Amino acid sequence: MAIYCFIDDFFHSIGRKEDIHCKLSDAELLTTALLAARYFYGNLHSACGYMQEHHGVKMIDKSGFTRRLHQLQDQLTTLFLALGNTLKELNTSCRYLIDSFPVAVCDNIRIPRCRLLQGEAYRGKNASKRRYFYGFKVQIITTEDGLPVQFYIHAGSFADVKAFQTMTVDLPEQSQLYGDSAYTCYELEDLFYQCEQVKLQICRKTNSQRKDLPHQVFLKNYYRKLIETTFSGITSFFPKKIHAVTPKGFILKIILFIFAYTLNQVI
Repeated sequence: MAIYCFIDDFFHSIGRKEDIHCKLSDAELLTTALLAARYFYGNLHSACGYMQEHHGVKMIDKSGFTRRLHQLQDQLTTLFLALGNTLKELNTSCRYLIDSFPVAVCDNIRIPRCRLLQGEAYRGKNASKRRYFYGFKVQIITTEDGLPVQFYIHAGSFADVKAFQTMTVDLPEQSQLYGDSAYTCYELEDLFYQCEQVKLQICRKTNSQRKDLPHQVFLKNYYRKLIETTFSGITSFFPKKIHAVTPKGFILKIILFIFAYTLNQVI
């Protein structure tokens, strides 16, 4: 109910108009999709049945539900950004964390037969597990408490620093953004500080040209590791295999899982 109220109030605040002939409102549809991500491992059919049985929501057929959900992807992203901006305002420490995690579309042995994605652009490497994967990478910026405020989904082969360069980062002035050495780019650090007044606190490599003092090393390592709890929480909502028939549908499922985790932490 809280999720529905949040979505419905937001749509009213931006003056969104709906077709009066629609049996299922946009707020009810997105609420159902988020419940599917939170409680049913992304299974929309199970979530629709739950909403119909326990909340008396008049459901539409599966194909119509999926089609409308895809049409609402931009609104879903806007909703998340609005929630993220509120969380930024409440984050008085102004400390943020960035890292990425992989989302494979199939097992490595099935890559030659994969129909969802094709091409070497999606073949990436999971450095922490020292194994390759085929799919997407998700860049996430969280608060110090691990609440996601921004995300960026891209092909798995792109390095973190390259993805970060193309990502739109919107943080308050005087913020500090902690990340591991994969985000090392001195020009980017200088640019963020000069133009955005955001200090990038990136862990230094052993051959770094900019050495850290011992207390800086400790703080960077401490804050950087906090985001791993967020990744564990998000991926705990995943099924064994995310079902989708198009790349856009797969990305939509990832967005729903991230959004559902964030709502679960704040509501």
